[in-house]
Amino acid sequence: MQAWELPRSTFHWGQKTYIMGVLNVTPDSFSDGGQFNTLENAIAQSAQMIEDGADILDIGGQSTRPNADEVSLQEELDRVVPVIEAIRQKFQIPISVDTTRSQVAKEAISVGADMINDISGAIFDSEMLLTVGKLGVPIILMHMRGTPKTMQSLTEYDDLIQEISEFLRERIESAIAHGISQIMIDPGIGFAKKYAQNLEILRRLESFQSLNCPILVGASRKSFIGHILDQPDPKKRVWGTSAACVSAIANGADVVRVHDVAEMRDACRVADAIWRGSL
Repeated sequence: MQAWELPRSTFHWGQKTYIMGVLNVTPDSFSDGGQFNTLENAIAQSAQMIEDGADILDIGGQSTRPNADEVSLQEELDRVVPVIEAIRQKFQIPISVDTTRSQVAKEAISVGADMINDISGAIFDSEMLLTVGKLGVPIILMHMRGTPKTMQSLTEYDDLIQEISEFLRERIESAIAHGISQIMIDPGIGFAKKYAQNLEILRRLESFQSLNCPILVGASRKSFIGHILDQPDPKKRVWGTSAACVSAIANGADVVRVHDVAEMRDACRVADAIWRGSL
């Protein structure tokens, strides 16, 4: 795959695993809601993740946990835009904005974000692909069904991997048709997926390499790990997350989206040394 040349960084796919640090500026995200939804705390957490080895910061103002309520456009803008602007004034790290709204995407890029991370695969907002194409920035397209409110009732598949692949292929083609050349894909662990289905995605992640896009995996602290470990507290799923990330890397992940950057940096470095032959 061709490298991504961005204003603040170049991503050489296949050479190393890149770490995306999660920064939820929300009061209700499943594992860190309310921790970083003030400007001071968000900047401090950003600085810590950068020090710990993050390659990208992913900033979101709308919780996507199961059963989450949707916030208004203005509320989402008020949450993410000042944080992105403040981080950009202090740091040069690439920033992605985790949003399904084209207006949020546009405003975020205008104050210094570098890419869009859309959990709906750019389906929720019919203007998203057009907007991203005009902005000339990368997009991350994730597979899900329904909305965060309804997705866990939409988990029946005839062929899980094939149906995810078909969805992502169609979204990639649509993105290309809108002039977007830098596209990452995310199979959407935990989004309209049951426990066993999440494990199947990790086992068969290489299947998505045929789509010829960098692959992002977001398994951090998720409920399937809690199920395996009998651990109800998401913050105590660090080493379970590490195992999931290593599995993802062994099976072809290019980016892991994580909350615990320092620990995952170590896991990624060891996994890269084993499977990519790089340090």
